[in-house]
Amino acid sequence: MKVLMHACCAPCSVYCIETLREKNIEPTIYWYNPNIHPYKEYETRRDCLIDYTKKINIECIIEDEYGLDEFCKNVSNDLNGRCVNYCYPIRLRKTFEYAKANGYDTVTTTLLYSIYQKHDYIKLLCEQYSKEYGIDFLYIDFRYGFWIGHDKAKEEGLYMQKYCGCVFSEEDRYLKKKKDKLSLPENFEWK
Repeated sequence: MKVLMHACCAPCSVYCIETLREKNIEPTIYWYNPNIHPYKEYETRRDCLIDYTKKINIECIIEDEYGLDEFCKNVSNDLNGRCVNYCYPIRLRKTFEYAKANGYDTVTTTLLYSIYQKHDYIKLLCEQYSKEYGIDFLYIDFRYGFWIGHDKAKEEGLYMQKYCGCVFSEEDRYLKKKKDKLSLPENFEWK
């Protein structure tokens, strides 16, 4: 199995990489996150991932595209739907495209790790792209290790961002707007 794992950041990748390695799967990390803003935040997250993957000796591919113009054009009329209508699709489609063009047979993503993301939608979108591109989707509910990964990332001294990534999620952070409740599965138990 040749796995390409989309990574949103280093802290979210810690538990995901460890979990895959425990299953004798050595993923290639793939960075494509043109929705992260401002540029210094984008740069800090990207560079932290590069440094972390070098430290743990894992291949990391960087699609270095700071996409502020395209992001603004595509979300300006749908700010509340930006995650499902732009941010997830743009990143995951590009991951499947790269996998298809470069001989990977399986894709997964660290977006499945965060307890703050729309997990069920991400899973559904990846299943859709799996069929479209003829590439397997490796589904693992990485949320079970959220706090384990969080603590390990802190121990590693990784940059721990305080918001999802886009300028609007940063605004939410500072203005403390009402946030969606975490969407954990029914009967979800931390391991």
